[in-house]
Amino acid sequence: MTAPATDAVLEVVSVPLSDPRVQPLLDELATEYLTRYAELFGERDLREEMDRYPAEQFVPPAGDLVLLLEAGEPVAGGAFRHRTEPEVGPVELLERPAARDAEGRPALPTAELKRIWTSSAHRRRGLARRVLAELEPRAEAAGYRRLYLTTGPRQPEAAALYLATGYRPLFDPSDPPTTGPLPFEKWL
Repeated sequence: MTAPATDAVLEVVSVPLSDPRVQPLLDELATEYLTRYAELFGERDLREEMDRYPAEQFVPPAGDLVLLLEAGEPVAGGAFRHRTEPEVGPVELLERPAARDAEGRPALPTAELKRIWTSSAHRRRGLARRVLAELEPRAEAAGYRRLYLTTGPRQPEAAALYLATGYRPLFDPSDPPTTGPLPFEKWL
């Protein structure tokens, strides 16, 4: 098992989506998604998903994208953006039902976490937890009061991380859905 990450060896940088150091994150996420969900969508569907949100949504003040660099190389990263679209997950599971309007859209400033990633060569070191610890205060400083995210049903490691770091599941964790996203929320 690899040693836990330490602050001494990691540099945290905020970068635009166009920064070339982001490409390994996107490439490995694409491979991961295609491997885990191959029979559900193809490369074209994947490209549409990866390109769904314009790059400008991931820059301050409404968003941010951070990378953790070790010896100058990206080992983990993630981003947040302003969420305005309807959310999934039953209203009765929300910590505060007034978090959504009648159409399911966030009723207060909500950041959506996206593209949380750890390089496959650097997993089991607490890096994804560190990414969350970088994104959460940045989102709060940007004026968000709530975080929202989804992961896939074939990503149990991600779901376990979110549960362990205080995210509230908007599904029954004892019987998670086998299709569709697994939604979570966290209040700042």
